[in-house]
Amino acid sequence: MLTNYIKIAWRNLIRNKAFSAINILGLSIGIAACVLILQYVANELSYDNFHTNGDRIYRVRQDRYNEGKLSTQWAAGAQAAGKAFKDAFDEVEDYVKVLRRGPLVADYKEKSLKVEKVYIASQSFFTVFSYPLVAGNPKTVLTEPNTVVLSESVARRLFGSENPIGKTIQQNRKEAVKVVGIFRDFPVNTHLQPDYIIPYVTFVKQVGPNDNPDTAWQWDGALSYLLLRPGVDPQALEAKFPALVDKQAGEDHRKYRSAAVYLLQPLKDIHLYSHYMMEAEPNGDGKTVYLLLAVAFFIVVIAWVNYVNLATARAINRAKEVGVRKAVGSLRGQLIGQFMTESVLLNGLAVALAMLLVAIALPTFNELSGQQLSFGMLGSRLFWLPLVILFVVGSFFSGLYPAFVLSGFKPVAVLKGKVSTSRQGIILRKSLVVFQFSASLFLLVGTLAVFQQISFMRKQSLGINIDQTLVINPPIVANDSTFMRQMAAFKEELLRQSSIRHVAASSIVPGQASDFNAGGIRLKGTDESKGTQYRIIDIDYDFINTYDMKLLAGRNFSKEFGSDPKAVVFNKMAIQQLGFSDPAQAIGKQIDFWGDIFTIVGVTDNFHQQSLRDAYEPLILRLRPDVRGYFSLKMATSDLSSQIAAVRAEWNRFFPGNPFEYFFLDEHFADQYRADQRFGQVFGLFTVLAILVACLGLFGLASFTTAQRTKEIGIRKALGASVGEIVQMLYKEFAVLILVAFVVATPLAWYAVSQWIQGYAFRSDLHWWLFVIPFAAVLVIALLTVSFQSMKAALMNPVQSLRSE
Repeated sequence: MLTNYIKIAWRNLIRNKAFSAINILGLSIGIAACVLILQYVANELSYDNFHTNGDRIYRVRQDRYNEGKLSTQWAAGAQAAGKAFKDAFDEVEDYVKVLRRGPLVADYKEKSLKVEKVYIASQSFFTVFSYPLVAGNPKTVLTEPNTVVLSESVARRLFGSENPIGKTIQQNRKEAVKVVGIFRDFPVNTHLQPDYIIPYVTFVKQVGPNDNPDTAWQWDGALSYLLLRPGVDPQALEAKFPALVDKQAGEDHRKYRSAAVYLLQPLKDIHLYSHYMMEAEPNGDGKTVYLLLAVAFFIVVIAWVNYVNLATARAINRAKEVGVRKAVGSLRGQLIGQFMTESVLLNGLAVALAMLLVAIALPTFNELSGQQLSFGMLGSRLFWLPLVILFVVGSFFSGLYPAFVLSGFKPVAVLKGKVSTSRQGIILRKSLVVFQFSASLFLLVGTLAVFQQISFMRKQSLGINIDQTLVINPPIVANDSTFMRQMAAFKEELLRQSSIRHVAASSIVPGQASDFNAGGIRLKGTDESKGTQYRIIDIDYDFINTYDMKLLAGRNFSKEFGSDPKAVVFNKMAIQQLGFSDPAQAIGKQIDFWGDIFTIVGVTDNFHQQSLRDAYEPLILRLRPDVRGYFSLKMATSDLSSQIAAVRAEWNRFFPGNPFEYFFLDEHFADQYRADQRFGQVFGLFTVLAILVACLGLFGLASFTTAQRTKEIGIRKALGASVGEIVQMLYKEFAVLILVAFVVATPLAWYAVSQWIQGYAFRSDLHWWLFVIPFAAVLVIALLTVSFQSMKAALMNPVQSLRSE
């Protein structure tokens, strides 16, 4: 019987080539798109899932309050937190402390290598986490000072085929350290990505005996992780933190009217739900992941709807087949089996084509999304399981309703030619079309909203000039005693070149967040409780002029004033936080900055240090003429290649042994929007696919609808109807459905976009055209889709139309 079902199903697919092609193509595109998105989602959800104790590992993050108001939220916290919680609470089995430090240069014999991702970690790092060591004991590899643990890739680049264990390397041409371990390169799906790990005991030794970081509650910057004992309630443990923190650090908190609240964050939540200050690495976005998951659902459901619509629309064409089968004794269950077999066969062919489409589209999808999905996934369970589920669910749900409709015809009525499409069937098909285009409109509005917001952010004035700015990364290897002279000479030589207008040095450049968040800053003479938090940027004399910052009051730093090494410039938000509404009122005022007295000599307008996703922050520009940071060069030439070569030559002369690495600041600043842009591209791609699949179904539906109205069209033409009137009649039916879809989709899209855009401090307005343009586009695309069949029917000779009936 099954063989017979398959043979008949295959013959029906071959006989109705257009119907089969539309369904297979629509389903394959829908399934392929869904599978690609599911792979992306699975990869994002897999972060840090491989740790043996992952369910018991929590990161201690920190919220900072000033005068009872939340001021900053940090991934990192006090140096004392991890050890203090481990010592005080039996619920904590172990802890790990991790610090990020800047890049360094590692030398071995004749080889020199710059290492970007350098971590400092306490001794339990390799026992709490499940990062495998290739060489070394996980319990002892981080216990000795002046040692280092390398990744396989760094060890290979530095030592080649030589065994690194026990070998000595030089750090920044100053420190000799011994290699005691090699770890396998960390997988992509983990929020920590070190290449070089320095034991925490080395850091403690360098700090010296007078400043023990393990007891420092006012020294932030440590990523602390707790391994809880089995069965411990993290919320109950978290509730015990405030009493301990108040006991050990409460005096300082009360002095500055500030407070640090420590919270436990599950390890597996970090990648998608943590976007705080001092994250170890850039994280993903949980909202984006689940929004794309909804897109995948929409696309595949649209494809299934196509099948249901076309199968039920063809019901009249297959009515006689059903009538004959029932007349010769076929049972309804057998007919349902026949039609379900057709659904299974068609979905099976669609799945096969979808696999091919996934393989073809994978490189492009990786480029758009920034993912690193490989062809190896095609053999993994994460690929086959969604595919099998989509096949089974699609075959069942898309085939079930048509099977019941087709098998329900009465044989007597069918054979007498009295069968017609039911009103309920027509309403269902129209409802499904409305759903398809509502989903398409919703996605299209979302795509336009993303690109509108990105365009808005890029077009806004930053309050500073970053054009034609070449930035050189900070020197790593330098002599502290001679660095000031080297820097001054380097800047002087660069300014002799006519194509360089300004040169400035700073601890960070626009587009980067300052990790120097200083609390307790207050006006001189006021109570310590008046201290508040500010972000500090160290700059030289030329920084403000280089970036064309607008001074609202006061002056720039100048060598003509001997007091300027104790001078600061505030931005507008910073002086408002200090209590001044007029910038001029702040000029000449002195502030107490951790016991040092500084004078406010200038106030700049607010400017965007980071992307427009973030609000303005209270910034203090502190003069440090010897700041060892980035060099910003304001260029005035179109011949950049020769100019960069000239700058490189001067760099190698003044900072030998330091890699010359540079970037253009406008591109660097724009990189902050890369995640949004990628999201927009991926979202836009699948929106186009959703519309394509919906239009494929609409084309098929228009074909059958037109065929069923052939006699009506012939009569209308015989009575004098023009071609335009016939086409208008056929257009009207589908235009009304799209109008209904617009009415359904608009409030939903408006609400969703309104919620999404709240994540931006500076956001574009939701204009009316954001909704009308997608409606007009979808309407035009839909009408063009049905145009072929409509024009064909309208131009047909009425005699031929009536004869066909």
